[in-house]
Amino acid sequence: MSDHDVPGGGPSVAEPLVAAEPARRCSAAEEARTLLAGTGQGALASLSDDGSPWSSFVAYGTLADGSPVLCVSRLAEHGRNLQADPRASLLVVAPADGPDPLAAGRVTLAGAVRPGGADARAAYVAGVPSGDVYVDFGDFDLWVLVVERVRWVGGYGRMASASAEDYAAAGPDPVASSAAGAVAHLNDDHADALRDMARALAGHPDATAATCTGADRYGLDLTIATPRGVATGRVGFAEPCGAAGDLRGATVELARRARA
Repeated sequence: MSDHDVPGGGPSVAEPLVAAEPARRCSAAEEARTLLAGTGQGALASLSDDGSPWSSFVAYGTLADGSPVLCVSRLAEHGRNLQADPRASLLVVAPADGPDPLAAGRVTLAGAVRPGGADARAAYVAGVPSGDVYVDFGDFDLWVLVVERVRWVGGYGRMASASAEDYAAAGPDPVASSAAGAVAHLNDDHADALRDMARALAGHPDATAATCTGADRYGLDLTIATPRGVATGRVGFAEPCGAAGDLRGATVELARRARA
């Protein structure tokens, strides 16, 4: 995929001066599972009787394989649509972190719904705070979206598709709930360590400063200031984090490696 055609050529980006250490990233499937697990609401697209698209706002739970669980009323158009035609898609968008909503992550899951059973009911009640109030109403139906297509967008310039099999096999990032606090702590209290990581591990030995912009089970994303301009980089943990509590130790090891 080619880059966007930016008027004036866009800002200057400083390329690495030396080879950076390999740093694993979350796959599109993992990004999608993380976003689904941390959001709980989205836009459901269904097909009306005349074949025209119909979009509506819904809450959802998720099964163990990431399949979204919906509970919708037959009094609503989307409820009647799903009964007549099971084809549907769900768009889930991460909360915007900044003035540009298009910079937020999002994922579209497309497939067909099937009736949900006891496991779907449990997942919906667990995932939707008010779900237990109406999940057993006579006019509401439980539907499981059987995922056939996955498209993840992480903001400008970051996007990929994932197979249904990879999506089902992946899991949400276990450190997602702690990432924002860890990033703030690193930027507030460990600016020197971030600069050392940029110099020793990210391929920018002339870095004058670095800011952490994201953390996940595999590593940290950095914005790096150099005399040649601003760059982005990534530094990877020695081992993936298996739980939120592993993030601190993994980051400490990363800082020690950068200073060695």
